[in-house]
Amino acid sequence: MVSAEKLYTLASPAAVAAELRQAGFAAGDARHGVTAHRLVYRTVDTQGRPTTASGLLVLPLNGERRLAAVSFAHGTGSHKDDSPSMRRAAFVSAPVIAHAAAGAAAVGPDYLGMGKGPGLHPWMDIPSETTASLDMLRAARSFAPRTGRTLEREVQVTGFSQGASAALALGRALQSGADPYFRLGALAPISGAYDFGGTELPALLEGRVEAKSGVLYTAYALVAFNRLHPFYDDPAEVFRAPYDRTVEALFDGAHTGEQLMRGTPGTVDELLTPHGRALLARPAGGLAEALRGTDGVCKDWAPRVPTRLYMASGDEQAVTENTDRCQEWLRDEGARVPVVDLGAVDYAGSRHLGANLAGTTAVVRWFEQLRRS
Repeated sequence: MVSAEKLYTLASPAAVAAELRQAGFAAGDARHGVTAHRLVYRTVDTQGRPTTASGLLVLPLNGERRLAAVSFAHGTGSHKDDSPSMRRAAFVSAPVIAHAAAGAAAVGPDYLGMGKGPGLHPWMDIPSETTASLDMLRAARSFAPRTGRTLEREVQVTGFSQGASAALALGRALQSGADPYFRLGALAPISGAYDFGGTELPALLEGRVEAKSGVLYTAYALVAFNRLHPFYDDPAEVFRAPYDRTVEALFDGAHTGEQLMRGTPGTVDELLTPHGRALLARPAGGLAEALRGTDGVCKDWAPRVPTRLYMASGDEQAVTENTDRCQEWLRDEGARVPVVDLGAVDYAGSRHLGANLAGTTAVVRWFEQLRRS
């Protein structure tokens, strides 16, 4: 751990409930007040070189000295501040608070290049999401004794959207013994794009993903993947004018989601050149290499702990076939993992975002039941 900063205290369940409601989340399971801290810690970058990252640690005000740990991995953001340790009463921080208010030590890694971390965010880069998440747990374990607490070995792992894949990868790492202390206790990803290359990209190109969301995910994928696994030399190869001159700069960590909305077209066809579209339809080279990483989180392993996959009917962003494929791959390895359909949940007109709200409530309750059993 490099540094720790106390951000705020929600001294009562009522204060927690108000915070959660402001973010759009249900507040009925808040049983404790909480304290929130930003941790900055050492980790490694995408090339294995030393760097730092940040994250949110929220502890319950429940008097318990030994606390179960919950790791929540957040969904996609473009600005560095779209991360748990940088926002209050927000979509990215509320799930961390909800788990802590139910009695756990809850951690929310910001990921590389987000929060207080230097550099660009390597979006959907599974290896660095895994190391950033695991090293955040280690930092939390190092910090907890300063508050008179210790973290138990078993970690319950969850995450939403981009974070659903990160959660599966962290769970796999914990189960394989990546840390000598922590071990996997339960796993509950929510609405992930687990088969990004085989399911999500075709859905984007076929118009089965909501149009503007499809544009943003397509642009982010091409820009972020090309940074780590180069497959184009000039943006004009894949992006139509005038976006070829502007899209890469939008994903610099300093532009807001609103700026991305204004700076991109309304459809994928307006964004992509014929070559760009053909590349996404038949990935090759560096793009295929990047997709092998994103699409491996459910393959060739089987969780040996209680596991559920949560999804929302009619998800307009992470199409539900992703969850079906993940369940099939886990079944192939001998894991019988149930899918929990959250129904036609809604947040601001989005079933995908609604899955974070409904899924968090469901996972908080399930994790608490497991801790009591």
